[in-house]
Amino acid sequence: MLSTASRRGQRIPIDASEQAQGFSLRKAHEDSWDSLTSVARGDTMASFLPDSSAYELLAVIGRGLEDLMTVNMARYKPTGEHVAIRRIALESCTNDMVAFLQGELLVSKLFHHSSILPYRSIFIAKNELWVITPFMAYGSARDLISSHFMDGMSELAIAYILLGMLKALEYIHHMGYVHRSVKASHVLIAADGQVCMSGLRSIFSLIRNGQRAKVVHDFPRHSVKVLPWLSPEVLQQNLQGYDFRSDIYSVGITACELANGHMLLEKLNGTVPCLLDTTTIPPEELSMKPSRSGADSGICEGPGARHSNGEPSTSSSSAGGHPYSRTLSPHFHAFVELCLQREPEKRPSATTLIGHSFFKQIKRRPSEALPELFRPVSPITSFEGSQAQDSPAGLAGLESGLSHLEVDDWDF
Repeated sequence: MLSTASRRGQRIPIDASEQAQGFSLRKAHEDSWDSLTSVARGDTMASFLPDSSAYELLAVIGRGLEDLMTVNMARYKPTGEHVAIRRIALESCTNDMVAFLQGELLVSKLFHHSSILPYRSIFIAKNELWVITPFMAYGSARDLISSHFMDGMSELAIAYILLGMLKALEYIHHMGYVHRSVKASHVLIAADGQVCMSGLRSIFSLIRNGQRAKVVHDFPRHSVKVLPWLSPEVLQQNLQGYDFRSDIYSVGITACELANGHMLLEKLNGTVPCLLDTTTIPPEELSMKPSRSGADSGICEGPGARHSNGEPSTSSSSAGGHPYSRTLSPHFHAFVELCLQREPEKRPSATTLIGHSFFKQIKRRPSEALPELFRPVSPITSFEGSQAQDSPAGLAGLESGLSHLEVDDWDF
């Protein structure tokens, strides 16, 4: 028996068995959507209304999830507070994506820690899933090194960021999870200097049937972009599996990313990445012109010569010096080497690393220190004041501030 279905204006004959299969798939998708809706329904989380009319959408600051997700900066009308809203087109999501999102949202309800990006509200608006999070006015650590600190941040700034990351991972590991997506674009920084981990979409629980498993054998889904940060044991996918110490390896890679301003090609070639300074770069490399550093020399990945800290007029590069003619502290080198031990059992836990001597240089609170360390970057909120945000001039200022930080690739 044949029936017909309309698809893009054409009537296509469908076998009865195919029709039944189509109904089954559609029913499965609806069940997945319903399960996701049940996670979101009625959840105000932090007293933020689960109502799209309570939010004024402003500039688009990112996209993701195979272009099914749009990230907006928005204003929460009852308080005037700025937030970020992830809007996900559910009708276009596959069952796999819906399950992927559901896992993330369930974890977000479970986690409550100052160093993990909080979800203020989750709800369904028409055919979209809306996830409300605080607006992190400095963007991500990746944004900062991409737009301003192209040869890497100062060691002290990195110490503050890594300490915030480790506090988040200590909590995540204590809760029985492996993050599996630790990288600079998943480290967001608020206007007050609060460092928060995001990227919970790839998180995986070690708890199985009420018992804590020793290792994981699952490979992160949708993980192409995070491959350079993953530990050797995650990439190998052998019978030995991996555990929370795989995240520690990713911390070491992120430390190199923040210090060098880019990822190292050596990671992809099978050798251990390192911090670039006078102790790791051969003297003959340091004596070369800046145009021969970076990608040209094969040391690192990058678009040719880089200006130190994003300031061409005052950098060592513009003065004829090598951008990595610097000497980072032995404590920093030791910290990175510990994280990048190839054998997982040799890597310390997040709790142990928090007590590392590298962090003894931190003397002030992040809210006091980071605004100075991030100069000339200012948080996006700094331009607010004379112009109302809903006026044309105010919105133009907002978009100018966003483009200044280059936040097109925010990874919430």
